[in-house]
Amino acid sequence: MRRLSVLCAVAGLGFTALAAASPAQAAFHVIRWHDTGFCQVWDNSFSPTPWPAGYATVTHRIHTFGHALAVKDVLLHRGTCKF
Repeated sequence: MRRLSVLCAVAGLGFTALAAASPAQAAFHVIRWHDTGFCQVWDNSFSPTPWPAGYATVTHRIHTFGHALAVKDVLLHRGTCKF
């Protein structure tokens, strides 16, 4: 029985390492909340949809978080988003 537990633990660690080593497919978007005008960066590949549903997607798919923050900064300067 002990060997089976050790085998399961090793298999779990192996699968975790394999999942961590695979490349992530990030899909960042900048969303704007309807009631406040506040914009935020949202990762659609990892998180569930935002709650409550009073938002609109302002940008297309952005691959890096840093680039999404830069796009959000441009939207703030243009007046599309509020602080």
